[in-house]
Amino acid sequence: MAGPPPKPWPTGLAEQPEPLVRRVLAPNPSPYTYTGTQTYIVGDAGRVAVIDPGPADEAHIAAIRGALGTAEVVAIMCTHTHRDHSPGARPLAAATGAPVVGCAPLAFDREVLDAWGPRADAAFDDAYAPDRVMEDGEAMTGPGWTLRAVHTPGHTSNHLCFALEETGALFTGDHVMGWSTSVVVPPDGDMGEYMASLERLHERDDRVYYPAHGPAIEKPRQLVRGMIGHRRQRENQILRLLGEGPLAAADFVPRMYKGLDPRLHGAAEMSVTAHLLDLERRGRVARSGDRWKTG
Repeated sequence: MAGPPPKPWPTGLAEQPEPLVRRVLAPNPSPYTYTGTQTYIVGDAGRVAVIDPGPADEAHIAAIRGALGTAEVVAIMCTHTHRDHSPGARPLAAATGAPVVGCAPLAFDREVLDAWGPRADAAFDDAYAPDRVMEDGEAMTGPGWTLRAVHTPGHTSNHLCFALEETGALFTGDHVMGWSTSVVVPPDGDMGEYMASLERLHERDDRVYYPAHGPAIEKPRQLVRGMIGHRRQRENQILRLLGEGPLAAADFVPRMYKGLDPRLHGAAEMSVTAHLLDLERRGRVARSGDRWKTG
């Protein structure tokens, strides 16, 4: 996991990585968001789409509107509903009149959430209410641009990527990031689905990835191949450690994530749990109470 680059960061500034794409960094850096959430504006002929409007932060919404200039926003598109991605859709929609489209809202099962603890849904934007949900393969279009939805569940069950067909760019949200592997947090995050979505991206021929956090990814298939290998390595680590005896999920973290920022230990434990649940479904491990053993 890479640390953030030296400051100053381009917070609030409109950068243009390619002719159809502008990028505005939100002022929400953290151990989970790197330098912050990157909002993308797609289009250059007066009618544009905004991808991942970010947090409902007044300065960030103002920066997006400044980057838009006189352009008409035809769609505000959300990859998923974590609180650093979709809440800004509401004030931006109010300011521009644009519809909110993209990922589906999440409907959590209260019984499931209670089993995981009272904050299992705390990271999600429960007020997200899209005007239209985009299905896998559905497109949003404007003058000279086409954004097609690619369903990539795993990081969250409702995660979408958006492919810019004219240039071969893929906006990957949190499914593939430019600075770290994604955290998969049950009960909504699912490691089996995440791995299947990575395989799906590896089969594509996208030219570049624009993630919501971190730099653009210029060799996407190479990175995805490495991410798949990394997750398989983690899975093998878990099985090796369980070969020494039963363990609770938290027991794996100091042995698998040496030198990890202590603020990220909870996230690492959740990723381990996601691996364990996937292995359990496949009959490789079993559990008794809070302890796991080989199946």
